[in-house]
Amino acid sequence: MMLTRVTVCSVERPSPSFARFELGAAELADFGVDGPLYDQRIKLILPGAEGLPDLRPEHWWKDFSALPAERRGAVRTYTIAEVRGSGGDTRIVIDVVLHPGAHGPGSTWAAGATVGDELMIVVPRRGVVSGGIEFDPGDARRLLLLGDETALPAIAQILRDSPADASGTVFVEVPLAADIAELTAPLGFEITWLPRGDRPVGEPLVEAVGAHLGFARSAPAPEADVDPDVWETPTYSSSGEAVGEARTTDDRYAWIAGEARMVTTLRRHLVGELGMQRAHVAFMGYWREGVAMRT
Repeated sequence: MMLTRVTVCSVERPSPSFARFELGAAELADFGVDGPLYDQRIKLILPGAEGLPDLRPEHWWKDFSALPAERRGAVRTYTIAEVRGSGGDTRIVIDVVLHPGAHGPGSTWAAGATVGDELMIVVPRRGVVSGGIEFDPGDARRLLLLGDETALPAIAQILRDSPADASGTVFVEVPLAADIAELTAPLGFEITWLPRGDRPVGEPLVEAVGAHLGFARSAPAPEADVDPDVWETPTYSSSGEAVGEARTTDDRYAWIAGEARMVTTLRRHLVGELGMQRAHVAFMGYWREGVAMRT
C-alpha cells in the first residue's frame, strides 16, 4: 500500500445524501491494481484539531494509533467510486454519505470540506499485492449484489468492471428517491432501487430480497447477534468460523454490504435458511447505525 497526502480538487453534490470528492496528488501516478477495481477499499486519514499527523508510510497505522486522541484525527474506509486521469494527473473519486442527525468523522469532514483541503490516503501501489478487494465471483455468472447507500460506489464500480456476458440482480437501498443514480451495467443485470424514506435502515432491502429469493421477511437480527464489524468472505470470518471452503459448480454468487444489522439479517437468511455456501458469498458490514466505527 502507498501512503500519500492528497488535495481536494473538486467537490460535487450528486444527490441530497452524497458528497463527491476528487482527490489528487502527483504521487498517485503510482496508484493501481492488477486487474479490475471492483470494490477496492482505501483508507482516508482526516485531519484533527492540529492538522494532519506525521506518519511513516510503512508504519502508518502503528504511528497513528500511538498518537493522543486530540492529535489523531480519524481514519475512515471508503470504496473508490471512480478513477479519472492518468500519470501525475490521476484523480481518485470518493462518494461520502452525509448521514442525517449525529455525524461520524467522515460525514462531518465531508459536510465542510472544500477545494484545496488536504488529507492523507492509503491506496494500492501498482504492481504490489495489497488486498482490499472482496468481490470474487470466480466463474459464477448469476450475480446478486445487495447494498445500502454506503455500498453504492462499490456496486457501481463492480457493474462497470463486470464482463459483458455477466448477468444478475441488484438491489440498492438509498435514503431518498432523489439519490437514485444512473448506473452503467451489462445488459443482463436487473437493478431495483429502494428509497427508504422514513422506514428503518435495511427494512426495504431485506423485504425486497425476501420476495425475490422466497424467504419470509423476519424481524431484524437481535442486537446481541450483531457484530458491528461483521465481515464474512470465503477467506476471512470476523466470527472466527472456518474459511477456505472449496467452491462448487454453483453458478451463483452473492455480494452484500452495508449496515451491519441488515447484513447480519441477510446472512442468516441466505446461508442459514437458503443454504448458500460461504464460498459463494461475501457479507460486509460497512457501518453500524448508532455506532462510531473505529476506521
